[in-house]
Amino acid sequence: MRIGATLRSAVLGVAVTVGLGLAAATPATAATVDRYLDLPLVNRDAAQAPGGVNPELPYDRDELGDLLEQARAQGIPPARYSALLYQYWLVDATGKAGIDLRAWDPRAGVRANRDNLIKSYRYYEDLQLGHRELQWAGMGGQVGADFGGGLIDFELMGADLYGLPGLADAAHRVLGAVHQAAGPAAVASLPSGLRALANAAPDITPEDVRYVIGMILVMQKNIFSDLMPMHDAYVTGGLPALREFEAAGLFGADIMAAWGDIASGVPDRVAAGNRVLLNREQGWVVSRQWDEVRAYRGDIGAALTYATGAAGSPSVAGVVPPREFNPVRVRFTTADGRPALLTLPLPDWDWSVFESRWDYISSELLPKYRYQVENNWPALEAAMRTPYEVQMESKRPLLNIPQLLSSAAGELRVTVLTPEAVS
Repeated sequence: MRIGATLRSAVLGVAVTVGLGLAAATPATAATVDRYLDLPLVNRDAAQAPGGVNPELPYDRDELGDLLEQARAQGIPPARYSALLYQYWLVDATGKAGIDLRAWDPRAGVRANRDNLIKSYRYYEDLQLGHRELQWAGMGGQVGADFGGGLIDFELMGADLYGLPGLADAAHRVLGAVHQAAGPAAVASLPSGLRALANAAPDITPEDVRYVIGMILVMQKNIFSDLMPMHDAYVTGGLPALREFEAAGLFGADIMAAWGDIASGVPDRVAAGNRVLLNREQGWVVSRQWDEVRAYRGDIGAALTYATGAAGSPSVAGVVPPREFNPVRVRFTTADGRPALLTLPLPDWDWSVFESRWDYISSELLPKYRYQVENNWPALEAAMRTPYEVQMESKRPLLNIPQLLSSAAGELRVTVLTPEAVS
């Protein structure tokens, strides 16, 4: 009897202790979850600070996962834990890519971010290699090599390793050739970015180049931070994981429908869904920041954005470089009164202008990348399996700008128009 009484007392004591412990633990757990509810996405735009989407959030994947499970178990609406959800998938994606999210600071420059560039685009291409339907990721990885190589060149420009005055001289040769061939009115009709390049290049400072580099690296991180958590959730948890994004307000019904198309396996729907993602990237994620770069310091921003477009040459097979897409064409009247057309192998548009950029992307990059995926997969796969360091270092377009401009001046053509062509 004594043993039984003692045992009952012990059991009761344990039960009381455990009960008190649970009673104490439940409010503590709730407080932990409450701490991360209703947080604003203050750093969704990576221009604000290094790291994740809100400085209050942890960076440990398991901790974030536990907090999410607690929020779900308590029936908390996803809109209240949207920052927590976003941070979880961003931490998961950067972890899989091998990137330290906490230390990821696009303002630190190309040298400090070189590994982040390589790891970002390697992750993009690996997603495409593992999932044929993820064409946005594959195309982003392909174009990323050109982007990264251009940034390396930009940093060289900022360090004055080749002379920016030579850039201005080359741009003036183009304007001079146009003036000689077609007169001052034709010069005034040239793209504003080309004229800005001639006017502003001598005044561009290393600080200007560092500003533009920082903004472009901010855009690169913004694109990763917006699209890669979605991709990671899709390959990990499928469409149900993405429905939680929609319920949390991280994207709308249009993006959810796009992911449904991507998952459908129907080629036309897969292409349409990836097109929606690309439009989000270019129109929603980075459009405003491109506008800021173009407007920077008068002609200086416009000069640099025009130069990057003129020099670019995307790696996607069959895609014409921007300078060959809608090249400069100026109608004028010759000295003897005949109508004529001046053509110049330089772009009549600026990459930083969304409408022009989207015209090029939707006409060139999207259809030709889709063709590669559907009709020439072995060659595309071989290109993507090339070490990304090699892919990026082989693309160094900006170093060729002075030569490209000088060549354009020499390739200027004037065609006298027939009456049929005029009409």
